[in-house]
Amino acid sequence: MGSLSSPRGFLPVLLLGICAVACSCSALPPQPMQLRPPVMLHESFAGKSEFRTINRRPLESCLNPSPYLSINVSTAGPLPDEAFVNVTVGGVFRPDRSHWVAMITPSNSSVSGCPLSGVNYVETGDLANLPLLCHYPVKAQLVKSDPSYLGCKKAACQKRDASGACKVRTCGATLTFHIINFRTDVEFVFFAGGFQTPCVLKRSGVIRFANPAKPLNGHLSSIDSTATSMKLTWVSGDGRPQQVQYAGGTRSATSVAMTFTQKDMCSVPVLPSPAKDFGWHDPGYIHSAVMTGLQPSQSYDYRYGSDSVGWSDTVKFRTPPAAGSDEVSFVIYGDMGKAPLDPSVEHYIQPGSIAVTRAVAKEMQTGKVDSIFHIGDISYATGFLVEWDFFLHLIRPLASQVSYMTAIGNHERDYAGSGSVYVTPDSGGECGVAYESYFPMPAAVKDKPWYSIEQGSVHFIVMSTEHSWSEKSEQYNWMEKDLSSVDRSRTPWVIFIGHRPMYSSNLGIPTSVDPNFVASVEPLLLKNKVDLVFFGHVHNYERTCAVYQDKCRGMPKKDVNGIDTYDNSNYTAPVHAIVGAGGFKLDGFSIIQQSWSISRISEFGYARVHATKTDLLVQYVSSSTMEIRDQFRIVKGGR
Repeated sequence: MGSLSSPRGFLPVLLLGICAVACSCSALPPQPMQLRPPVMLHESFAGKSEFRTINRRPLESCLNPSPYLSINVSTAGPLPDEAFVNVTVGGVFRPDRSHWVAMITPSNSSVSGCPLSGVNYVETGDLANLPLLCHYPVKAQLVKSDPSYLGCKKAACQKRDASGACKVRTCGATLTFHIINFRTDVEFVFFAGGFQTPCVLKRSGVIRFANPAKPLNGHLSSIDSTATSMKLTWVSGDGRPQQVQYAGGTRSATSVAMTFTQKDMCSVPVLPSPAKDFGWHDPGYIHSAVMTGLQPSQSYDYRYGSDSVGWSDTVKFRTPPAAGSDEVSFVIYGDMGKAPLDPSVEHYIQPGSIAVTRAVAKEMQTGKVDSIFHIGDISYATGFLVEWDFFLHLIRPLASQVSYMTAIGNHERDYAGSGSVYVTPDSGGECGVAYESYFPMPAAVKDKPWYSIEQGSVHFIVMSTEHSWSEKSEQYNWMEKDLSSVDRSRTPWVIFIGHRPMYSSNLGIPTSVDPNFVASVEPLLLKNKVDLVFFGHVHNYERTCAVYQDKCRGMPKKDVNGIDTYDNSNYTAPVHAIVGAGGFKLDGFSIIQQSWSISRISEFGYARVHATKTDLLVQYVSSSTMEIRDQFRIVKGGR
């Protein structure tokens, strides 16, 4: 969620953004000549649109700057794949609260001021105070975040008189930036004037990555229910075929590389989407290769890359259990995104994302996680494409070791004119292109991102709430066919997964629940005896009774351990659980508790699920304490 998700929300958002950012800005002296990027990389600067031309004002260098100004970066040579670099500014006569430093990529991006650029943030739902440059700066920090700056506690003497006494004293500060290899070169720029009226004080010069073609951020997904093959997807600046070597190096598979360009992004006339213009960043090449000949529930190692561009570290992974086997354990959450590992401000920071990924990493150390399901609102890049690199880096410790399955959400798909059910600007113009490139799920074709897969005793059906689900639509017909064909002797449990919920006590504006969606799809769940439904979109955790059409058809009873237990031996209706507290700012609940609402928790976390043939245990875990905050069982036959 996290946006103005009304079907008529685009125009108000646009007007709000324009009103909010009406300010004066101004333009930089000519930049030094840049070396040409390697031939395997695309050009990676934002195209100059008509809107940008109207929006741009000349950005002068600041008036009467100190002649002693400097900006230095602790890493003088090429950047490694990940680093925390210290950026030191010095030579400042008068420290000011408006001084800030931006990390720009690529270095030839415009650092001119664009007073209407705030609309790019606002239209995706991000109302934070962020820099109004003509191209999105990846990171920005106010210099006053160094507590010594405003008081000039890091003073330097620039000139002394004959007696040796200091005649000219200046001030400085040091900021720390977290950098990962997103392939394009970097420059740090020191500004005055705050985020809204910036003027340039000093530039650092261009800093390049040691290996912009390095294969990075490998993540796994299942391609079928046999668990004998696994797909590995990774990113590189080189589009030539690479390999994944696995099983102790005795086997290998060659990758197929793809990419996408600005032309693939959605937009509207007059105002280009963030993905089309302001937030564009070259994605490099996205490689995928399928490891075959595996055995279910077994551990293997792998590495990926090539001799020409380098190899990843060796990683150990585990295949999920095959369909029909006795049990499966998985983790599920939605609405994660990412947050900076430094004090920077960025587009769409999700405050709980780091804690949740670290908690799930601890969960995985137990060896009891067979797969992970992330059910919509994946990275919250929303047209600011470099954010995908930071998100993939964040989840790498998880997604490189077990199957990482996803569902599409509004912040991956929705945009005006794109064919989404909900006509909102929530994807920032990505329209599902970036999501489906980075997370190739076992769907039949592109832009029809629904699929089903079986692991252990569970049949998972994953739908798109953003594509048409109305009766007799293509997706509806697929759901109807898939649900009616489940072999319950092989997979006795059916779990239905999507992004937008059918039941929620959150009083969002607009409402979190679409009654048309409920009216179309809920009868399918009852007819086909779906046991459990997981949704996200609302940023909290909530569990229902066995519910249908707003009425409880079955209530849980306490077992001998005091755990709420639903007996599906005599099926009544599905149990719904919202697990959208994976990172985005938390949502609250209505003061009035609906009769169908059993448990409500507004706390970052995830659900862990263990299913045997007769027992399904769900536990909601707080990411801050690792404590179980809610748990319930569903049982059937022979318990």
